[in-house]
Amino acid sequence: MLGDPHPNMTGPDELEPLDLRFEPDELDPVVDSIESFIQETMSQAGVDRAILGLSGGIDSTTTAHLLVDALGPEAVHGLVMPGRVSQADNMGDAERVALDLGIEYDVIEIEPFVDKLVGAFPETEIDQFAIGNARARVRAVLNYLLANHEDGLVVGTGNRTEILVGYFTKYGDGAVDCNPIGRLYKQQVRQVARHLGVDEDLVTKTPTAGLWTGQTDEDELGIEYEVLDAILALHIDGRLSAGATARMLDVDRELVDRVDTMVKRTEHKRTPPATPAPHD
Repeated sequence: MLGDPHPNMTGPDELEPLDLRFEPDELDPVVDSIESFIQETMSQAGVDRAILGLSGGIDSTTTAHLLVDALGPEAVHGLVMPGRVSQADNMGDAERVALDLGIEYDVIEIEPFVDKLVGAFPETEIDQFAIGNARARVRAVLNYLLANHEDGLVVGTGNRTEILVGYFTKYGDGAVDCNPIGRLYKQQVRQVARHLGVDEDLVTKTPTAGLWTGQTDEDELGIEYEVLDAILALHIDGRLSAGATARMLDVDRELVDRVDTMVKRTEHKRTPPATPAPHD
């Protein structure tokens, strides 16, 4: 075990292979900082309305709680956007979060839009990856349609772990105006959620992007979040060598190299579109 256990913290006493959770006395300042960021971002944009896609997962739920604390429930408009492959319990959880927080929300079925897109290119019908990303991009279009109409910002739900490895759809769930939890690793998101009073069944539920039937984040990534968090913290953010990271975490060097490759190959998702260098 690397890092100190947190005996007074809700959730597991220890996380393997590296505990990145905050100390109990650090949680309020972390939350205050995020909520101040939300308030400042809205103020700088000159808007007072936040549009948030609600999936029923821990990231959107935690973001919803932070938005309500920072802005008040009247400033938040949630969109629940189920598709053909969405799990009913996830969509039910999304509505439950909206009702518990007292925010306005709408439920919009996205599959009619996706079917129109696939109808334009029938050969994509069997391409699970392309259609999954199309679902994410339809949701982004709806988010921005509402944000433009209500003069608000689209608030993202990306955490640091998923942003670093590019586990989001370019111009889909990555199409947002700000990411309040974008500096939190996945295990820290769960910790902050517990601190904010999120129901435990939402904190511990299996994460899924809901882009195709049976999809889960960890199966698609091929690595558990706790291990991915640790590799990113030590090797990518901490700049520890791949070999030293593997030894410290007692994982295969190939796994560290694979994560490094994921980060490098998805750099285009985190930067503006490339342009040529200036002419001499």
